[in-house]
Amino acid sequence: MSEPLVFSKYQGTGNDFVMVVDLEDRRPLGPAEVAALCDRRTGVGADGVIRLVATSEGGAALFMDYANADGSVAEMCGNGIRCVGALAHDRGLVDGPAFDVATRAGVKHLELDVGGDGAVRSVTVGMGSADFTKASIPMRGPAWETFLGQPFEIGPEMTLTASAVSMGNPHLVLFVEDDPARYHVPHIGPALEHHDLFPEGTNVEFARVHGDRIDVRVWERGSGETMACGSGACAVAVAANEAGLAPARVTIRFPGGDVEVERGDDGGVRLTGPAAHVFDGTVDLQALARP
Repeated sequence: MSEPLVFSKYQGTGNDFVMVVDLEDRRPLGPAEVAALCDRRTGVGADGVIRLVATSEGGAALFMDYANADGSVAEMCGNGIRCVGALAHDRGLVDGPAFDVATRAGVKHLELDVGGDGAVRSVTVGMGSADFTKASIPMRGPAWETFLGQPFEIGPEMTLTASAVSMGNPHLVLFVEDDPARYHVPHIGPALEHHDLFPEGTNVEFARVHGDRIDVRVWERGSGETMACGSGACAVAVAANEAGLAPARVTIRFPGGDVEVERGDDGGVRLTGPAAHVFDGTVDLQALARP
């Protein structure tokens, strides 16, 4: 019988994660195991799994090994890395309220806002700069081209204005004029996630701009519709700012709650939002992943 897997459940604006501390890199998790953990009926239930491994890459203390709910590996997760910050603080894995975490999208700097009770109130992440070139997204077409403010057909007689952005992972931002709740995201999202223009798939955001607030629903690549998406919030904010629709600092409102995104003069994007511990547990992963 295998040793039970010890885990913690954390959530950031409703985006929830099974989190495993494996500093010595002894227990990598395969796609089937990740999918079994994330199953909301027969598993723990989550939008993804994050495994924390010790590293010295780029001065970081921790590496965030992130996988989507379907078991596919992802480059980055903005809400997930905020949860990494909260867990690292709660477990005493780092010294002080500011530290770096390595990800597949590079090393990210975290700053924690800790209350007088010692609990993390919010986490700010330096998400890096957005990239609009098709090569970096990736998106089919000439490598140097961009796809900003272009018409994009999402169904028969339905064309929206769209922008494609990389925040270390691919995003297709669709600007809508009415409430994003009116769109059938579970139907449209999968088709656009696997659209021929995106060879590695894409996250999809439906965004309505209200000045310095943007209402968003999101379909996440490999996870489906989620309550929020941190990298998606950054992609929406940058795309709206680039189009002149919103200022450099905006509130992104998801069904799961609000986050703040600020695009600096140097192009760097900062994401701020909550991250909270939900519960701890153990699971017999061998039994859970059994067909």
